[in-house]
Amino acid sequence: MTNRGIDIKNPKQRGEWAEMCFMARAAAHGLCVTKPYGDSAQYDFAIEYQGQFLRVQVKSTKRKRKEHYCCNVITSRKPYKVGQIDFVAAYVIPLDVWYIIPAHAFRGRWYISLSPHLKKSKYGRYREAWDLLRAKPGKSRAARAGR
Repeated sequence: MTNRGIDIKNPKQRGEWAEMCFMARAAAHGLCVTKPYGDSAQYDFAIEYQGQFLRVQVKSTKRKRKEHYCCNVITSRKPYKVGQIDFVAAYVIPLDVWYIIPAHAFRGRWYISLSPHLKKSKYGRYREAWDLLRAKPGKSRAARAGR
């Protein structure tokens, strides 16, 4: 089946579509997805697993520069601050590939370059890393995220 999200011209609508895709994929991985009421939260979803919660911001991209996909990782035209989110779930729309990236891995950046076609890349270890959203009781977030 063709990924029709790439045809959505309006960026806000495409983002909303990507959020729905995230909800479905996270649920397929056995995660409990919670959406905050309203639009004032600094994150899109809270993921609950075995009583632990993580804040996830969903981003998506279809923008390719040379051999990499560029994905913005900012909020209100500035990088995320420490404690605003725990993870970004970055969706490369044309390839139907997700990256589950801990916030510390891109702190201070405006965008990241995702390279799904490379065996070794800066964010390659986070490709389809849904297990990072499975909080282990007694294990710190830093340990789960490989700090």
